[in-house]
Amino acid sequence: MMTDANVDRARKLDCATLSDAMDKLGIEGVCRGIKPRDHGFRLAGRAYTVLYGPIDPINPGTVGDYVDEMKPGEVAVLDNGGREDCTVWGDILTQFAHTSGLAGTVIDGPCRDVHLCLELGYPVYSRSFSMKTGKDRVQVDAVQVPVNIGDARVCPGDLLVGDSDGVVVIPRGREEDVLAEAERIQAAEDAIRALVAEGHSITEARRKMNYHALQTREKA
Repeated sequence: MMTDANVDRARKLDCATLSDAMDKLGIEGVCRGIKPRDHGFRLAGRAYTVLYGPIDPINPGTVGDYVDEMKPGEVAVLDNGGREDCTVWGDILTQFAHTSGLAGTVIDGPCRDVHLCLELGYPVYSRSFSMKTGKDRVQVDAVQVPVNIGDARVCPGDLLVGDSDGVVVIPRGREEDVLAEAERIQAAEDAIRALVAEGHSITEARRKMNYHALQTREKA
């Protein structure tokens, strides 16, 4: 796996801090409604995007062969349109992804075979879970195209971070700004915690670190 400095930086930050940084910069990046199948899961990596559509009755496509093309450290980002009637990720894909060193899977829709991702500790984030197969119901229409995950646009190569709160996507063209701002917010909040531990009041500690302006959007 090639090293990626910004993935390493993102891995040290939580989604709440990244969300605050994006609020300050006026960037929408929260994947609404997408939750971890286990609150211990964390992920950080580059998006490999997959767009699903209804099955073509004349020339039906496949559901999951794209994983053969994915590289270690990438995140499988699956746009199943938020539909709840069928899944596009199960135990075979989980086993393959885990063995191949993928960073995790994010699905706008349900997953299934949850037990295996829990057993392996492989991070799966989805809208829900179910047991209904996607075979003969949906197919891969395109890979490495912009997709919609929880009302957030995800493009190939975008940086995704997931933790117990959910998933955020950082557009590749703004990730330096977002990461730098998130690191500043994290440092300020760490300082507040240190001041409180030393006996300062919350009010005093927040005032010293200008807490109430940390997430306020900057004026153009």
